[in-house]
Amino acid sequence: MFSIIQAAGWPIWPLIACSVLGLALIIDRWLNLQTAKIAPPQLLDEAIMASRHGVPNAQVVDQLADNSVLGQLLAAGFRTLQRNPQASEDELRAGLESAGRLAAAQLQKYLGALSTIASAAPLLGLLGTVIGMIEIFGSQASAGGLTPGGGNPEQLAHGISIALYNTAFGLIVAIPALICWRYFRGKVDGYLLHLEVAAERFAHHLLTLRR
Repeated sequence: MFSIIQAAGWPIWPLIACSVLGLALIIDRWLNLQTAKIAPPQLLDEAIMASRHGVPNAQVVDQLADNSVLGQLLAAGFRTLQRNPQASEDELRAGLESAGRLAAAQLQKYLGALSTIASAAPLLGLLGTVIGMIEIFGSQASAGGLTPGGGNPEQLAHGISIALYNTAFGLIVAIPALICWRYFRGKVDGYLLHLEVAAERFAHHLLTLRR
């Protein structure tokens, strides 16, 4: 492996950094975009049942907020009523919308960085290719200019190695990063839709509690 890195030259190091960072981001999103941490299936029904006779106490609401991202959204609705039991419909919806925006930011965390890696890796590979081509042309140069049969074979081989290894490694980094970004993007969109529907249903429930 080290011999490949040596053959690829210094342009490979930014790609290695991108690969390590990209892998860390993929693992983080894989662990944190699980259904149990975002929107447990029965949580909304349980929260509605637990509050059918009134807003739960602060300890229960705090436990709900610690449960998941959906729990944070539901807890925000309860806290709006705790602060103002006669809150208007607009105030209730505003509280849920603010919590929803925070939830969206939490779900989309690091996806921009992963997208950047997917876009930048091929360009970094292309940079290595260009540098390798410069090495190739440099190997063919002599003191008086280019000579058809001359040149330094070692420098020529090194230039070819830089060009090919960086091109290949750039694609190796970019393709998984792009696939994972699209997968997580779709997953987040699905969660956001679920949270939006849950918030709308919960808003109707909070209005009954307010009365």
